[in-house]
Amino acid sequence: MNSPNANTYPESPRVGAGAIVIHEGRILLVKRGVEPGKGLWAIPGGTLRLGETLRECAAREVLEETGVTIAVGECVYVFDLIERDESGEIKFHFVVADFAALYVSGEPKGADDADAAGWFSPLDLPDLPVSQNTLRALHSLGFLN
Repeated sequence: MNSPNANTYPESPRVGAGAIVIHEGRILLVKRGVEPGKGLWAIPGGTLRLGETLRECAAREVLEETGVTIAVGECVYVFDLIERDESGEIKFHFVVADFAALYVSGEPKGADDADAAGWFSPLDLPDLPVSQNTLRALHSLGFLN
């Protein structure tokens, strides 16, 4: 089953990259405006383009989704996102590499496929609907206890 959206019901896994940007004790998150994870707060990121490196993808996606410019560092977290529909068919399949990144400039504002963007402290997160992969990444880095 193929759809007009190349990310939905893919014929093969898609590669994505994101950036974990922690600045002044707060993390940059976006509220996802599209599936998978629509409505959830998550690490900003998106799908790799042909000829683009993972680091370039992470920087581009953060800028497109938040208006924040970053300096991308090392890969710090990798995960599989596989979501099936009610009949068991694979609706989404991404392999995502998240990179540590340093804040350079800009004020977060949701754009592109992010409904909102902002800086959040660890104390803010229990009150937000945060994606499980984001929580796992933040726990693995010691941002959350």
